[in-house]
Amino acid sequence: MDERQRAAIESFVDAARIATGLPIARFDAFAFGDSAGLADELAALVVAGRKRATTGLVAGYEAEGEPLPTPGEFGVVLNGEGNPVAMICTCEVTVRPFSDVDETFAWDEGEGDRSLRFWRDAHRRFFGRSGTAFSDDSPVVCERFDLLYPLDPITPA
Repeated sequence: MDERQRAAIESFVDAARIATGLPIARFDAFAFGDSAGLADELAALVVAGRKRATTGLVAGYEAEGEPLPTPGEFGVVLNGEGNPVAMICTCEVTVRPFSDVDETFAWDEGEGDRSLRFWRDAHRRFFGRSGTAFSDDSPVVCERFDLLYPLDPITPA
């Protein structure tokens, strides 16, 4: 991340603090997905109010030496160019086998037609590209989040 991106993220967080009145002290900045195109698509779903959940492999967190998310954590969602587009706050985290993810969670992820079938197919492809061993029994982190900023998301018709 270059200095321009860091400054843009700090400015965005300052605006989120003012708009929400929240004392946002610590946050992570990240893009959803594994390509600029996917990051743009998923960031747009967050801003539109459609995407309110995400899933990651527990093994992926372990491989990166990253702790699992916890409720109350703030995040800045970046688009494919690394620009900030949304401030979110984790509200729920559960770990379960991939095969135990249900229709409600797939709907909350907001992708495709929002069906469990689409969710499973898309995530099998995504996790298959990760380089981490994956099966239907693999534990996944199911994270739900609230959109804090920008305010008043555009709700798709």
